[in-house]
Amino acid sequence: MRAVQLLLFPLAILYGFVTCIRNLLYNSGILKSCKSTIPSICVGNLSYGGTGKTPHVEYLIRLLQSSYKITTLSRGYGRKTSGFITADIQSSSIEIGDEPRQYKQKFNDLTITVCESRCKGAKQIAEKHSSTDVIILDDAFQHRPFKAGLSIVLTDYYKMYTHDYLLPSGTLRETRAGANRADIIIVTKTPRVFSPITRKTLLEELKPKPQQKVYFSYITYGEKVVLTGTLSKTDITKTYAILVFAGIANMYPLIEHVRRMCTELEIIKFADHHQYNEKDVNQIKETFNNIVSRNKIIITSEKDAMRFDKPELVEIIKDLPVFYIPIEIDFHKEDKESFNNQIQAYVRKNKTNNGIHPA
Repeated sequence: MRAVQLLLFPLAILYGFVTCIRNLLYNSGILKSCKSTIPSICVGNLSYGGTGKTPHVEYLIRLLQSSYKITTLSRGYGRKTSGFITADIQSSSIEIGDEPRQYKQKFNDLTITVCESRCKGAKQIAEKHSSTDVIILDDAFQHRPFKAGLSIVLTDYYKMYTHDYLLPSGTLRETRAGANRADIIIVTKTPRVFSPITRKTLLEELKPKPQQKVYFSYITYGEKVVLTGTLSKTDITKTYAILVFAGIANMYPLIEHVRRMCTELEIIKFADHHQYNEKDVNQIKETFNNIVSRNKIIITSEKDAMRFDKPELVEIIKDLPVFYIPIEIDFHKEDKESFNNQIQAYVRKNKTNNGIHPA
């Protein structure tokens, strides 16, 4: 533990005490949770962002969309609105948040909703979108007033919750014991080459409960997508210098992927869920213009691209060659079929009449 973490540790203990009391009140039934009769799958984590929730939600969507009517429910982090909203294709990140906008852009036929209260949100889904077969909740594991039918907790291979500490000393939003509530634990961002010895070591470290399943996923990157400019992705060669910028919790997978594509790399980091303004975009433009190489491009994350939906921002960089890189996740061969079967079996078994009731 670093010196700063040690200094903040007393606050982390106090924070942990408060979260433990809160969880105890819910676990004992003193504080009540609601539960939708529509099958509901929660994708969350113990830490503050950066474990890959968004591509895992998208994986579930792709897995289930051919057989079931899906509605996603998110808080809509970073939005400037409140209450229950059903997204449409014109909805901006300011109205619904980054992730819901990304879901709607990718899966236009899906019902994408946001609401601060997952109980109210699930009730609205049952009333307004009664054909819904399954609700997928993005980042609701700590939202104890709502109890999902199936809970998935993600942990980053490079920063597992077993090595982390409570806020503000670390990034955990509750104690490590909170993972015991999960039905499934997924270790994300694992290497593509994943040995049985590494798998065994991680399982021993996680110490899953008998009823819990543990799976291991990895990131796959798609082809670059043009955001602005006239340069085609086919024009890009290894000789290019690249400026990469992002406002996501963990940039390192994107940085390492981009590093293999260029001979020179410049990096600008913004805070997670950063809402870009003209000053930020001018900084990006100035940094790009200061790169000496004539062969140069700009790359950002797919999530950041969703925030460039303001005409005044696009106007500043419209002539610059800006690309974003979509990401997906996949499971290692020995996990994929088992995970898919578990998810599909849960939805099939619990598909029933719509409604909401106490958990």
